[in-house]
Amino acid sequence: MFKVRDALIGLINLVVVASWSLLGLRFILRLFSANEANGFVEWVYRTSGEVLAPFRGIFPDSQLEGFTFDFTALFAMMVYGLIALLAIYLVNLLSPVSPKKR
Repeated sequence: MFKVRDALIGLINLVVVASWSLLGLRFILRLFSANEANGFVEWVYRTSGEVLAPFRGIFPDSQLEGFTFDFTALFAMMVYGLIALLAIYLVNLLSPVSPKKR
């Protein structure tokens, strides 16, 4: 039987996994100074830039021996994870699971 609660939680998880994947790829590509002229790298930066937009300018990028640490991407991943946890909590709160009949 189709349950709206399960569909909402699945949608929340899908959105979070997609945003974490993009931001994680961005972090790794920036960490190793990937060639921005490459089509895939450019696509990842452009697409993840939309997800990262609300957090731009919070932290400066740190450079250490040729590696760039994108703390803004890590912070965005943390915030999106917390928002997802809150959203799942609210979905569960508003539509509690009924006890199974014996």
